[in-house]
Amino acid sequence: QVRFLEQQNKLLETKWGLLRAQPPHRSTLGGLLEGYAGTLRRQLEGLGQERQRLRAELGHVRGLVEEFKAKYEEEINHRTEKENEFVLLKKDVDEAYMSKVELESRLESLTDEINFLRQLYEEELQELRVQVSDTAVVVSMDNSRQLDMAGVLADVRAQYEDIAGRSRAEAEGLYQVKYEELKTAAGKQGDDLRQTRSQIQELNRRIQRIQAEIEALKNQRSGLEAAVAEAEERGELALRDARAKLGGLEGALAQAKQDLARQLREYQELMNVKLALDIEIATYRKLLEGEESRWE
Repeated sequence: QVRFLEQQNKLLETKWGLLRAQPPHRSTLGGLLEGYAGTLRRQLEGLGQERQRLRAELGHVRGLVEEFKAKYEEEINHRTEKENEFVLLKKDVDEAYMSKVELESRLESLTDEINFLRQLYEEELQELRVQVSDTAVVVSMDNSRQLDMAGVLADVRAQYEDIAGRSRAEAEGLYQVKYEELKTAAGKQGDDLRQTRSQIQELNRRIQRIQAEIEALKNQRSGLEAAVAEAEERGELALRDARAKLGGLEGALAQAKQDLARQLREYQELMNVKLALDIEIATYRKLLEGEESRWE
């Protein structure tokens, strides 16, 4: 029994010597965990900054979309205003054209009336001349009574010439008055016609200018529509990208939390193993001390 105890004592002394000979163990697990936790904190900070940047970019894109929409609505209102103005000008042009046609018709009618009066005057004058000539022939044939036919004929001719003169003067006066009236009216109508033509030309120029403006507005509207569509597409792409990145970041955060929990469990298990080893070492130390004191 003594020999067995001596062997056990030697064995314990050997183990104790080996344990003493081992350098003191300093656990680096705590430092590793702290470094890993710091890395996770830095990743979280980076994720937060990325989220803020994506939110700011999304807000900027939405602002661009709203700005383009406001410009588009403004251009639509401007185009509607120009189209209404074009309709009013077209109506004025139509009215001016109808007035021009009416004035031309009146001018033609006045010209026909002047020609008719001139022809009527010529016919009346010719008829008086024929009557005077016929009377002279009749008087010369009926000269059986030996009257002073020359005097009678002269009187008659004088009377007819007087009548013809008065008729001619009246006709010429009437013709001249009517001619002046028609000439004045025709001149006024001509002035109105020239003014109407000038107005029509000005309206045509305005219509061409408005049509050019409408065409430019159409092109600008097309450009704005394309810009709005592009901005909306960019915003949608940015939103999807932000959501994808956010999902990835949230997944990485969840994985990091799981890794940290696993590391904490492993750390706890290692601490438990270390505690068991410390207890076993303390037990062996007490046994050795008891054997040494007993042998002494």
